[in-house]
Amino acid sequence: MPVPVSQMWTVATYVLKQRFQGRRRYPLVLMLEPLFRCNLACSGCGKIQYPAHILKAHLTPEECFRAVDECGAPMVSIPGGEPLMHPQIAEIVEGLIARGKYIYLCTNALLLKEKIGLFKPSKYLTFSVHMDGQREHHDFSVCKEGGYDIAAVGIKEAVARGFRVTTNTTLFDGADPKSVRAFFDEMMELGVEGMMLSPGYSYDKAPDQQHFLGKARTRRLFNAILSNRNPKWAFNLSPLFLEYLMGKRDYTCTPWGMPTFNLFGWQKPCYLLQDGYADTFAELMESTEWERYGTESGNPKCANCMVHSGYEASAVHDTFNSWHGFKATVRATLFSKYPDPEALQQLEQHVPHPWELVHIKQDQIEREEVRQ
Repeated sequence: MPVPVSQMWTVATYVLKQRFQGRRRYPLVLMLEPLFRCNLACSGCGKIQYPAHILKAHLTPEECFRAVDECGAPMVSIPGGEPLMHPQIAEIVEGLIARGKYIYLCTNALLLKEKIGLFKPSKYLTFSVHMDGQREHHDFSVCKEGGYDIAAVGIKEAVARGFRVTTNTTLFDGADPKSVRAFFDEMMELGVEGMMLSPGYSYDKAPDQQHFLGKARTRRLFNAILSNRNPKWAFNLSPLFLEYLMGKRDYTCTPWGMPTFNLFGWQKPCYLLQDGYADTFAELMESTEWERYGTESGNPKCANCMVHSGYEASAVHDTFNSWHGFKATVRATLFSKYPDPEALQQLEQHVPHPWELVHIKQDQIEREEVRQ
């Protein structure tokens, strides 16, 4: 089972409590960014675009604890930057475990083997390793040769020591669905608990604005990837969110479901858009004009967004707020193969995107130079 029963029970009882109290807007996962500094410069990420004095800064453990207590969400995701570069990351994790929070520490795993001794295995702690595909694709995406192999070693070490480990994959325009499916096989062989997926989103600070997916292309890509599913694949995501990515259901965005706290405060309205900051979580919830965001709002910044941080909370809310949603979740859990002959044909018809062709040509040139 990709998620422990204790975690599922904690989330279920939390969501039902919000429902019984009549709360329409509530946080499910706190996105806690303790720093923006990173040891990679991925083309699809804009976190390291900040000036040097910001990259040198980080939240203190006390600031992290205050935000977690203020928010009250049962789960905490710790992205960055690279959290393992934070000098007090072990203290932060220990404090969150003491609060009974389920933690997903997001890492590129370049430092995982080196830093693993700082942590103790716990049902509350999961290393969520950023892996963008098979070896060559991942290394090209994160702009580091050998990155895949280093991360794989870190994953193996963490699994061997008894830690919970998941992967987190962002897919961009031109992704080869056949290669992505082979990548899933590789991750299962490494022993990860489950895999997280999300389409790339072209937020303002991302340096590469050309290769993000539109909604129609997102659904076509994910339907090809997730149909005719290998039963060995385990996903650490709501099954209804996966159906949303496949185009089998639709949701409105719930940006308050995964609020973000970082060096500047509570980010409005979500993890990827920056339309100001609030000093407190209560101020974030009360002062943000939520109706201005989401695909249905007409906001052009939200037009093609289908990312996990905006829509998985919507899927979870659907599961626990109607019998129809609950039955759909049970059905999607029990019958997860999704046979689709057209999707099988699409796997064989993938045409490389122009950026893939550039990479392929560059690789051919390098190999020719080696032969000479």
